[in-house]
Amino acid sequence: MPSKQSQTVKELYRGWTRAMIESREPDIDGWGDLTAEPRGVDYLETDAGGVPAMWAVPKGCAEDRVLLCLHGGGFMSGSMYTHRKLYAHLAKAAGVRALILEYRLAPGHLHPAQVDDATDAYAWLLGQGVGARHIAFAGDSAGGGLAITTMLRARERGLPLPAASMPLSPWVDMEVLGGSYESNRDKDAFFYREVVQALADLFLGTDGDPRDPLANPLHADLTGLPPVYIQAGGDETLVDDAHLLEEHARKAGMEVRLDVFPGQQHSFQMTAGRAPEADEAIRSLAAWVRPRLGL
Repeated sequence: MPSKQSQTVKELYRGWTRAMIESREPDIDGWGDLTAEPRGVDYLETDAGGVPAMWAVPKGCAEDRVLLCLHGGGFMSGSMYTHRKLYAHLAKAAGVRALILEYRLAPGHLHPAQVDDATDAYAWLLGQGVGARHIAFAGDSAGGGLAITTMLRARERGLPLPAASMPLSPWVDMEVLGGSYESNRDKDAFFYREVVQALADLFLGTDGDPRDPLANPLHADLTGLPPVYIQAGGDETLVDDAHLLEEHARKAGMEVRLDVFPGQQHSFQMTAGRAPEADEAIRSLAAWVRPRLGL
């Protein structure tokens, strides 16, 4: 059974839906309140190669291992502030530092601004002396897609690839074709097909291509990318994005794991510290990534 905290996610997303229908920018001030404050973590804002970012540094962590974290929000909202606690929970569980990025947002900055910002920050991190095999990507929703496309952009630039990637409820299908938009329509609190299509249009712009591999990795060559661990909620309309990404990765010969959590909403990990399902998901991510970072 879903926890009471899962209802909190539904209430937030219903408010977002109303704002979208009324053509107003969603109010995200309380988004980070979904997540409990993890104890024993210090925060420090920085400039990551021209990209605003925030370090989350758990007490006693391995400082030469880093999670590069990419927030969700449909590419038009969210920030390092709304997501700092989520990724601090993950960093603390894994025993490493997290670098949480604040990439440029649509509609003021269209694709590929977001993947370029994430890749610039990754290149900066490598320049700080952190080895690629000691870095893992993590991202939720739109950031989950970026956790894949940033590796593709890094490969284009000749950068070494990270050790692993962890997309949470990834949004990857810019064509908005998944059957779960219909099968989960009455279960998902926010992500109706029409909403996701509107977000895709804002992200890509009038001349954008929804099949561009750097926007939609389902059309990319994933051969040679590092291991990926995907998580998704069983009640979200985007769950087919997770299944399609897993299938595409397997066909490319990647090591891939997908866990779908029954009864859970999109990006349910945001309730870390308040909901047992989110805490279980965080523990699973940490246990999976630690050996891939050499811990």
